Amino acid sequence: MRERYDLLILGSGATAFAAAARARELGKTAMMTEARTLGGTCVNRGCLPSKNLIEAARRVYEAANPRYPGLAPAQLAVDFPALIAQKDALIHDYRDQHYTSLLRNGEDEADVAVAYGHAILVDPHTAEVTAPDGRVRRLSGDQVLIATGSSPLMPQIPGLAQTPYLTSDLLTSDEAQELTELPASLLILGGGYIALELGQQFARFGTAVTILERSGRLLNDYEPEISLALADLLRGEGVQVVTRAQAQRVTGDATSVHVQARVGAQPQEFHTARLLVATGRRPNTSDLGLEQVGVRLTQEGAVRVDEYLRTNIPHIWAVGDVIGRETESQMATPVGAHDGGIAAENALAEANRMVDHTVIPRAIFTDPPVAVVGLTDREANERGIECQCSTIPMSVVPRAGAIHDTRGVIKMVLERPTKRVLGVSMLGMNASEVIHEAAMALRFGATADDFIELIHVYPTMAEALKLAALSFTKDVSKLSCCAS
Repeated sequence: MRERYDLLILGSGATAFAAAARARELGKTAMMTEARTLGGTCVNRGCLPSKNLIEAARRVYEAANPRYPGLAPAQLAVDFPALIAQKDALIHDYRDQHYTSLLRNGEDEADVAVAYGHAILVDPHTAEVTAPDGRVRRLSGDQVLIATGSSPLMPQIPGLAQTPYLTSDLLTSDEAQELTELPASLLILGGGYIALELGQQFARFGTAVTILERSGRLLNDYEPEISLALADLLRGEGVQVVTRAQAQRVTGDATSVHVQARVGAQPQEFHTARLLVATGRRPNTSDLGLEQVGVRLTQEGAVRVDEYLRTNIPHIWAVGDVIGRETESQMATPVGAHDGGIAAENALAEANRMVDHTVIPRAIFTDPPVAVVGLTDREANERGIECQCSTIPMSVVPRAGAIHDTRGVIKMVLERPTKRVLGVSMLGMNASEVIHEAAMALRFGATADDFIELIHVYPTMAEALKLAALSFTKDVSKLSCCAS
């Protein structure tokens, strides 16, 4: 028997739920599918578990490094299995509150529902969903939305497939690979946001961490001032950061791994208890039947969509990580959740809303965090924009000095003729909060003078934005209080 809905959604993460919720608001029926755990990556394997343990690691580090003269360092005992248990309980409660509780209760036909099992499109309107017990359901949608997210990308390294390794899923309770014991040492392949967040976290818990990055610096797509400052900061905490490192062979077992690499032009060997592969993510488009029903994919395997999130088949849409995009900023939960609602409106109400990814603030939750919005210096130049840039250290920000935390820098990119702010990159305390002021400024075309004229609370880390704007014309190390 075929079940028919107004909107059939492959996936059940934040993107899928946003689309299903919008369908409900429009009085339409929606059915999601889920092959693993309700809620997708963010709540189960990504944002929530990682940020929970990152904060625990920060408390351990700050107890041992209080920064203030007069405060004695303290060593917090780390019970790693207990930390994992509280993280799992948090995920369970959050998933129940924000996902399970929203599912159909039988009282409203237009409520949200989910079918568990692996879904494959068998025709442009229909998916067969094979449940874990082998039962098959045929679900049809007048409109179809692909929202299956992304998963860790595995590099082609000889021996890797035969060697036990971890991915970013190591923090999830629904995976057999979850770590329940703190490893003595951890080698991480990759120098992106996942590698840095998890690397610093495990180092602060007491693991000896080594990061191998292929390019000349960490966070290769970010401003060099940010990535170089963060690398120095991590090294200062004992993380071994090795750049221009290409892994060539991996061998080992669940307790000991050997990595042969080339660092620059020299061969080098690394030994570690556990190996973590954090070399990027790929859209989940394989084994969905997309090619069979004619949905076009990009060379990288992402679903190809237009500015309305429509595929080449008029009634099939795609949104979230599954459509890829050229930067990691658009493979993020808030972007997918935002665009999920737009896709549902376009599919079910012919809203004809275009997506706009011009201003997307994003953050890396190292300590201190990295936060960016808009264009980098290099990106502005590649677009032929006449720009000017200024970078200042956090040591000139009064708040940073007052709390003895002057780590980091902030960089601002301006369009030279108009002084319009094109981009902001910040490494510093509360950067993930401060960046929203910059994002709002970019959204409404603010100039450096707008930041200067805005009265900021003193002393705050947000004042770093005003100081960065002032630094184009003044020596901000010689200002009186309140950046005057």
